[in-house]
Amino acid sequence: MPGLSTLTDGWKSFSGTEKRNIAIYICGIMLYKFGLEAFNGSIIALCTNRYDYDAQLAGVPPKTFERVGLVTGLNQAFQCVGSVLIAPLIKRYRTKNVLACAILMFGLCTAILLILDGATGGIIRPKDWSKNHKKNDYSYYGDYRTDAIIPIYCVAGIAYGMVELIRRVVPRDIVGGNVQKLRRLDSLVHIFYEVSGTAGAFCTALALIPSLGNNFSFIITPLLFTVAAIVWHFISDLGFVEEKPDVFATKPSYIKSVLGGFWLFFDSAYTGGKIIFRNRKFIWLLPGYAIALYGHRYLENGIAPAVAKRYLGNSAWSQIMVGGSNFGELLGALFVFLFTQVIKTPIAWLRLDSLLLLIVWYLPFWYPPSGRVKDAWMVAGTFIPISFGWAAGDVSLAAYIQASLARIESTTKNVSPLGAVMAFLYSTYIILYAVASPLLGRYIDRVYTETGSIHHALVNVAGVHFTVLSAIIMAATFVPYGALSFNPSMLNNEDLETEVKANLGVDEFDVSLVKSKEQAILESKLEKRRTGSI
Repeated sequence: MPGLSTLTDGWKSFSGTEKRNIAIYICGIMLYKFGLEAFNGSIIALCTNRYDYDAQLAGVPPKTFERVGLVTGLNQAFQCVGSVLIAPLIKRYRTKNVLACAILMFGLCTAILLILDGATGGIIRPKDWSKNHKKNDYSYYGDYRTDAIIPIYCVAGIAYGMVELIRRVVPRDIVGGNVQKLRRLDSLVHIFYEVSGTAGAFCTALALIPSLGNNFSFIITPLLFTVAAIVWHFISDLGFVEEKPDVFATKPSYIKSVLGGFWLFFDSAYTGGKIIFRNRKFIWLLPGYAIALYGHRYLENGIAPAVAKRYLGNSAWSQIMVGGSNFGELLGALFVFLFTQVIKTPIAWLRLDSLLLLIVWYLPFWYPPSGRVKDAWMVAGTFIPISFGWAAGDVSLAAYIQASLARIESTTKNVSPLGAVMAFLYSTYIILYAVASPLLGRYIDRVYTETGSIHHALVNVAGVHFTVLSAIIMAATFVPYGALSFNPSMLNNEDLETEVKANLGVDEFDVSLVKSKEQAILESKLEKRRTGSI
């Protein structure tokens, strides 16, 4: 049975250098995630309150969730730009340096928002403010147009997209193409990532926002991001060899910089799309990864804020729900780590994810009284299984993509194939979110204005919406080779040859052995060789 021995055996499988890099990377990722939860939770709650307050002062119907959807959607769109910039950058510069610079840029953007609020008269939320002022009185906020958040949040989105994508590339750089090590490392990182995320979400909702207010509750973010950048700088070079791409080499430098940037942008997207659409083992990743990620993000950034504000009357409590979601992700990553030898592919986890999405159907028919924090905790509890399924699938998919692309990493000149594929998938999700989020937010606002409630809106936005996502994700799991079985190996001849070479350290391998029973025997020998029993 999997247990403590699985954890210790998994850790022992890494070399001394790998362990050092993993420890440094995990330390930085935990600092980053805690600061990220403080920032994202505070900004969404801040925008929700400010747009509601603006409508209240102007005496007009609120367009709160249309604007919040626009803010988050544009942020996601600019994450797309950041994500595609990673492929050419990590081809030319050390991964750790790109990662450190991106997070420093992100931290600067968060600091600018704090400065903007303070410079326009904003103050830390006074003690006992709610006792001495009317409900929904946010006059302690800075006196600036709420839409001023948008351009700053967009620039932050570029850095956010770079960090989020590159952290999915670093594990492959640390352990190479060994699929078992990648599964263990991805799940191990995700476990610590979500431990920090769960703590950050709860800390933001229960301590930072009540004490400092939404406008200053992310004051810890710039500091944590700076420390994370310093920590990541101590990761080794991970076998990096500098390349000098000759894109537009005969053009003047300023023209080369502009044209080369546009060319590499489209080359990255084209390369990622070409790899995905030309191969059956990759094409299913588009719905399996991008649409699943979209559903997860909309659950946290679209449904949770709406329920917190319109059902429970406190926008800060959306972070309690996000904390429950993060805890579910933690459990999902832990299960992948423990059962990596039993469930070897993402298929089973994705099928579970598609079914668990249907849990949201209870929300349209739930009528809690406003102002009870225990109801926020109940929603958080229902988000745990939903995010469990998503995280398990996400970790397994990341390892599958990293291992599958290891063999073609050097076949393209200007971009990293792994970076390009991840950029294409991530960009697809972002574009989908950027378009859908403001439209769904507008629908929620319209229903609220007409009926004084969002229950009818959630029938479509939560129930019908997530049912469609569930059906698409489930259908995608039947596309890969061998997917008709419950727990397919998904290894064709080329895949098995690569895995054997990576795990046994051999240069030659007889692919003719890869046939039904022979394949099972070979996999059994491979496992025994890996565990040291032969």
